[in-house]
Amino acid sequence: MFFAGWDLLGARELKPEHRIDSKTLFDLVKLSFGVVAGAGALVALVVAYRRQRVDEDGALRDATRLHTERFTTAVSQLGDESAAVRLGGVHALAGLADDAPTRELRQTCIDVLCAYLRLPYTAEADLPAGDAEARHAYLALREVRRTVIRLIRDHLRLDPDHPHSWQGHDFDLTGVTFDGGDLSEATFSGGTVSFSGAEFTGGTVSFSGARFTGGTVSFSGVQFTGGTVSFRGARFTGGTVNFRSAFTGGTVSFRGAQFTSGTVDFSIAEFTSGTVDFNVARFTGGTVSFSGAQFTGGTVSFSADFTGGTVSFIGADFTSGTVDFRGTQFIGSTVNFRGAQFTSGTVDFSMAQFPGGTVDLSQANGVAPEGLVPSSWGASAGRADPAASVVPGWGLMRVPTAGAARAVQAGTQVSLSVIGITVTPD
Repeated sequence: MFFAGWDLLGARELKPEHRIDSKTLFDLVKLSFGVVAGAGALVALVVAYRRQRVDEDGALRDATRLHTERFTTAVSQLGDESAAVRLGGVHALAGLADDAPTRELRQTCIDVLCAYLRLPYTAEADLPAGDAEARHAYLALREVRRTVIRLIRDHLRLDPDHPHSWQGHDFDLTGVTFDGGDLSEATFSGGTVSFSGAEFTGGTVSFSGARFTGGTVSFSGVQFTGGTVSFRGARFTGGTVNFRSAFTGGTVSFRGAQFTSGTVDFSIAEFTSGTVDFNVARFTGGTVSFSGAQFTGGTVSFSADFTGGTVSFIGADFTSGTVDFRGTQFIGSTVNFRGAQFTSGTVDFSMAQFPGGTVDLSQANGVAPEGLVPSSWGASAGRADPAASVVPGWGLMRVPTAGAARAVQAGTQVSLSVIGITVTPD
């Protein structure tokens, strides 16, 4: 560095010095030592950084080793015959998830807790009659399972920035049997949440006020066979929610739930018994699909608000039971009943409103839903029983204002924008 500085003294555009005084020479020496010291400090910094990385890796290995030892102990507790020991194992695993040094290790703890719920389980209704010992074992196991559900709920209620929050992780509850449990106010954000193939057999399972934000939530293949499952006030925002399920008993309530954008998929769902309640629910934007759904029994109430987006009942089969659309508002929505079969039962659209919306009834067949299809349409087509007939291939009906079809006075010719048809009520 000294000689480099010495050579620069003879560089162009610098005033040549035939004789260097002691001050210039001293400045040159200081500059050389400063540069060398800086280079040494840089080397020391790199060495310190490398040493810090090695120390951190060593600490992580130690933490991982300790975590693995605690994990092995907790998992062995879950397999103990004593319910008290299993409860201790459940809490130990939850604590391990909170203290996990990496996200992957936390996910492993969550996976084990979910796997415990997936183990074979006999619901109370299937217990041998009069077997006190079997019932005692059942009650003990149920308490352990509900503790797992409660711990999952409590961690999903924490803010996403909380160090112990489990939001954004995956929850595989495939095939789990639920006969009670509380997941209310939990937030499932991002990640994948699967209840596919689960069975809700009795008791009360609450998702009230829960939030499903982004990600994928699947209730595909779920059997709702008894008890009460409540989604009251739940919020489904973005992402995809799959309810291709069988509603064969009990009560499933979506009262006051909010579905905002994203996709809500009830296609090919089976409604054969029990009660499904969508009263006061709000569907805003996005796509709501009941395509191919089978309404063959029970009661399904849709007294809800559909604002914008698309509502599809393409190919749905209304065979029996009661499907109630009374007071439903389809505001600026596209409602598609193309190819729907109105065979029997009760389908009631009394007081339903379609302001600014579009209703597609092309290729629909069967018995005219009350309040949706004016009887004069059947008469104009020459059907024998106009009050209870549906004309195949109606086409597209546009309803610019609420109740326009019901406001037509006798003797007034009006175009309801049905493709190729002008109706004159008698």
